[in-house]
Amino acid sequence: MEKKNRLNYWKNRYGDRYDGWRVRNLDAVFAAIPFFLRTRIDAQNYFEERVPIDHLEQFIRDHKEDIPDLSIMHIVMAALVRLYSQRPHLNRFVVWNKIYARNHVNIALVIKRSMKDDGEETLIKPYFLPTDTIKDVVGKVKAELDANQHEGQENSSDKVSKLFRMLPPWLVRFAVWALLNMDKVGIMPKIIFKASPWHSGIFITNIGSIGVESIYHHLYEFGTCSMFVAMGKKSRRHNFNREGKLAEYKSILLKFVMDERVCDGYYYASSMRLLNKILSDPATLLTPPENVVLDDGVDRKPEPKETWFNTTSI
Repeated sequence: MEKKNRLNYWKNRYGDRYDGWRVRNLDAVFAAIPFFLRTRIDAQNYFEERVPIDHLEQFIRDHKEDIPDLSIMHIVMAALVRLYSQRPHLNRFVVWNKIYARNHVNIALVIKRSMKDDGEETLIKPYFLPTDTIKDVVGKVKAELDANQHEGQENSSDKVSKLFRMLPPWLVRFAVWALLNMDKVGIMPKIIFKASPWHSGIFITNIGSIGVESIYHHLYEFGTCSMFVAMGKKSRRHNFNREGKLAEYKSILLKFVMDERVCDGYYYASSMRLLNKILSDPATLLTPPENVVLDDGVDRKPEPKETWFNTTSI
């Protein structure tokens, strides 16, 4: 099995999953919410943030030598990785009325192997560490793209999709039913976990790359993804500057759909403010964070710090 970056803050014990630790230190309201809001569709929240990008484009120009593949998409992804390192409740998920803290950081995205209307698409799911810098993020995304972007290539997602396409509908229905129920109790085959983009911390789409404005994209009931981020096209806006003069600036619109069961509205709001702060100063992403915040809902002592980040198979 391919090796992935896994967080080893705590050893697994009874009640944990291979992809997450059970969150037990919850107040009564949050412990009960997953029983009333039983699906992600029930629990979707919507949020948008308009991000000025003039300074981001300047940052890209300044670093075209040392980070040649850098783009705004990479900056957004690196900012989200940094956000998760400081706001760990965002990296939770709900399965079968129970809340878990994900033991890895990954982002799923769709890529086109050919820029045609009928161009072949595939899914990639790069893994990151909370300590990753923007250079690390660019390198890991590039490695995934290089391994999956050529016409005719097949990754695990392609192979599983092709297998399902070959099966008769009644057998597909049974297989999906079986996978849904196995996932509820944490025994879904790891090959499906590896192939599934819906088992990820964040699903992100850059529809701005095809000249479309951002949309609110629903979450998926299958899988563990608790946040969907859509990035829209670049647009020009006008605003009054500090001198009271009307000034033009470029921006992109980020739209978020989030599972409200993993944390409360105040936590989400303060997290979005922090994301805005990170994006306003992308130079902070050039170095690792000073510290990584652990999820305080996992009721046990952390492992020694040197074991927190280890390359093991999920």
